[in-house]
Amino acid sequence: MASDENLQKASSDEAIVKRVQQGDVSAYNILVIKYQHKVAQIISKFVGNSADVNDVAQEAFIKAYKAINNFRGESSFYTWLYRIVVNAAKTYLESNSKRKNHIDVDSEEFQSIDSQGVLTSRESPDKIIESQELQQVILSAMNELPEELRQAIMLREVEGMTYEDMADLLQIPIGTVRSRIFRARQFIEERMSKFAGK
Repeated sequence: MASDENLQKASSDEAIVKRVQQGDVSAYNILVIKYQHKVAQIISKFVGNSADVNDVAQEAFIKAYKAINNFRGESSFYTWLYRIVVNAAKTYLESNSKRKNHIDVDSEEFQSIDSQGVLTSRESPDKIIESQELQQVILSAMNELPEELRQAIMLREVEGMTYEDMADLLQIPIGTVRSRIFRARQFIEERMSKFAGK
């Protein structure tokens, strides 16, 4: 069922892209509306300031629009757009070298995303503190990962991408994708084990 939905979503994206490629500018707004929240989430992992997130998102959508005639449908539209968004975020960071401290995920922001619903449960204060400490251990472990492993685990666990889409996006074999995710998980689990045995 889920694969049918994915197929339907991909084909509807392709139909919209074809309309844009044929000169229907208003059709591009459909793609912007559909993906603006996802794009903002991706950028916020690189850029801390919400005003800057909006600027980078706008820049990414403009770049995607200008390049849309290069989209050939060899990957899903979202995978193609993801590449442009990440490149726009990296370009922003390079041109604002003062802000290089914000390349890694902002832990407070990340915590609020991950902990929605978890910290509002009726757990004891000790459990809540332990849960927060564990989140910090996980975030710290992710920040210590080499870039290629961190990118792989983020795409899989945060973005929910399939191995196939990741292989296509990163332009590496699926075996390498699996290996990177395995190594990233192993590293994070080791840190969690050390925390559990504190």
